[in-house]
Order: sequence, then structure tokens, then C-alpha cells
Amino acid sequence: MPRSRSRISFPPPTSARGNDAVTVIKSAESRPIESTLIESTLIKSTLIESAPVKSVSDSLPKQNLLDLDREGLERFFVETLDEKRYRAHQVMKWIHHRYVTDFNEMTDLGKALRAKLQEHAQVVVPGVQFEQPSIDGTHKWLLGMDGGNAIETVFIPVDGRGTLCVSSQVGCALNCQFCSTATQGFNRNLSTAEIIGQVWVAAKHLGNLPHQRRKLTNVVMMGMGEPLMNFDNVVRAMSVMRDDLGYGLANKRVTLSTAGIVPMIDRLGQESDVSLAVSLHAADDALRTSLVPLNKKYPVAELMAACERYVKRKPRASVTFEYTMMKGINDQPQHARALARLMRQFDNAVQMHDAAKVNLIPFNPYPGTRFERSPEEDIRAFQKILQDARVLTTVRRTRGDDINAACGQLKGQVLDRTRRQAEFKKQLQARGIATETRDEVRIDTEEVDHAV
Repeated sequence: MPRSRSRISFPPPTSARGNDAVTVIKSAESRPIESTLIESTLIKSTLIESAPVKSVSDSLPKQNLLDLDREGLERFFVETLDEKRYRAHQVMKWIHHRYVTDFNEMTDLGKALRAKLQEHAQVVVPGVQFEQPSIDGTHKWLLGMDGGNAIETVFIPVDGRGTLCVSSQVGCALNCQFCSTATQGFNRNLSTAEIIGQVWVAAKHLGNLPHQRRKLTNVVMMGMGEPLMNFDNVVRAMSVMRDDLGYGLANKRVTLSTAGIVPMIDRLGQESDVSLAVSLHAADDALRTSLVPLNKKYPVAELMAACERYVKRKPRASVTFEYTMMKGINDQPQHARALARLMRQFDNAVQMHDAAKVNLIPFNPYPGTRFERSPEEDIRAFQKILQDARVLTTVRRTRGDDINAACGQLKGQVLDRTRRQAEFKKQLQARGIATETRDEVRIDTEEVDHAV
């Protein structure tokens, strides 16, 4: 973890081993490892009997400035560098507006300050291992992390808007049954630098100029991982996204998508001001638990109550409920009617029309999955039932088809610390399905259309 060299105490930013670190228990327990991972994050416990896991800046003796939001950077300049706060603002603009990482190129800083920065700090961004453009403007990057891990981020232009889908973890500690990321298991949380670094890489490539020539208009935390299980680092990164000295995005243009960790939804409502999306996928507990095991801990009623509290804290806010359409699983008329009732109850509870928005997601198959995409006519019939019940409902569009056709899916690499990845590969081999030499993680380009 990066530390300043000053005698003055400066609290380092949360990293993969910080207060949002996930506990890995050495001895076997009766509880599933996913339950242990979730609970350890929520109670902010420390690592037990685990091997050290380095973030993008853990091995460096200098402070990575990408790990700091405005407040943290100001504190670093005052307490560590003995400089005025406004100097932090100058450096923040150099990093996030001009994409400069070499202090010697920050020409409005004095030589003495540049020398201090060279001694105590640096700017380390994720390395691009692979990138590929689509003919429709979609662009994807594979970004290297530590020790063989890799994550992905994807930029999607839609109707004059540009949306970036960002990851928050290497893999995911949850085990949603229809999600290919779940088959890869989990390694660690991303640091703030690794999260905002994805935005930096994309914005630099696009030639994005905040407040002038804006190519990147929206960010969605919908990549690998459950953002609320990496709360501090994600919130700090979203602060930079929304800061005028950062990327200057409006609050409503930054969206966090969660599977429904109720206490952290409440905390998010208290500490940040962004758009909320919830991966619902079913309106009743029995079906949702079979698809999203987290529902056992936070059932539908508790989740909806947390969403109500979130909206009530933020005037004119709404929640987008994501609903993946799977053939014969959750796509029948009775499922649509149950969902419509739930959405109307939500609107009535917060006393606002269209506080609940539904986004229907045609399921995208991946090797080894038992689920299939719902037929187009079933998706449209499902949408009509919701619309007839006066529920605002959209169906996501697919972007970057040529990239998907060539690669099948976006690829990441997860050094799994659970048994899930190995177990999934065994299942594939037992069924005679070949496994890739590189571990795969899917981010669907259509998943961000609703959030822009």
C-alpha cells in the first residue's frame, strides 16, 4: 500500500488490503465461501492467514495520485508536501484533463514542487494488454493488473452519448447463476487507482476534454465485480468522475449497479449521489434466490425497502431494475405481471410516477451455461404487459456485434481464490465442452444502454 514519506500522518487510500479487503479463511468452514466473502466485506474485517495481494501501487514506495480524490489530494499536498491546497487542484487537472503523468511536463508547477512530487509521488495507470475497436464505435480494452490478473473495460457510443463500463473487482465474490463472471471466481478488490485508471485510459484514447470536447458522457459500474463489496474505493473513484477537476460528469450520469447488498445501498445513499441500478431478474424470492443466491441474505422485500429509502433521500431520483430474460425461466406472462405489481408498489411507496424503471436484458449465452435467451416475441410480449401496467420499460440493444462475433466475449483473467473457477471447468470437461486457455469474463455491451 502506498505511504507518504513525511513524518506527518497521512491515512493511505483503501486498496486491496485496506478496510474493504475480503477475508479468506484458511481452515474449511461449513458456510459457503461466497457467504464468508460477503460478510467479511460488510464488517470490514482484516485478512486472516492470506497471502499478500498487491494492488497497482502496493509495491511502490511512492503515493499513486490516482488513488486520491480531491480531498485526499489536498490533504497529501498540505500534510506530506507542505504545499498549498490549490497546487493539488493544478495537478489534478494535469492528470485528468490533460492526461499527463510525468511531473516534469506539468509546466505551471515550480521546480521545487516538481522535485517534491518526484520524491514522494507518482501517477501509475493500468497497462493496456489488448484493445479492439468495433465498426460501430464500440471499443474494448484488456488491462493488466498484478501477477497475471487482468480486467476489461468497454466504451459504447449510443446516439451521441459515450458510455464507459467499468469494473470494480478482479472476478466477483457473488455467484449469480446466469453470469459468466461468476464462473471465474474471485481474486480481490480493485484499488481506486485501478478503477479510475480505466476511465483515464479510455478518456485519453478518446481525446476526451472535460468541459470542452466531451466524448465520455456516462460511466456505469457494471463491469466485473459487485461494486458495493468494494465500497470505499468505488465511491472515491466515482467522486473523481463527478469532480470538475476530474471528469466533470453529472451525478445522474454515473450509475452503480448492484445485486442488492442492502446495508451498502443505505450507505451509498448517505455518502454519494449517483444513479442506482439493481440486478433484480425476478420478482419473487423463490425464483430470485435460485438465480441470485444473495437473495437468501437480502430478500426482495428488504431490497425494495432499501431502494425506497435511497429514492426518498434524493429528490426526483429513480431506480433502474435490470431483468435478464431467460427462456422458460423468468420470461412468462405471470412473471411479467408479478414484476409489474412490484414496480407499481414501489412507485406508490415513494409517491412518484416512474420512480421504478425496468430494463429488459436479452440473455447472452456463454460456453457451458444452461440458460438460453428468450425469443424476441416473448421479450416484446413481456414488455407490453409491463407497459400496459404503466411501468416504464425498455429493452437493451446490442452494440459491437463484430467484436462479439470475432471474440465471442470480452476476456479477463482471474487468479481465483475460491474453488468456483476450477469446479466450472470440471463441469465443462465432463460435458465434453472445451475450455479456453485464458479465463473468460463477459461484459455485454448492451448492458449500458439504459444508463445513459
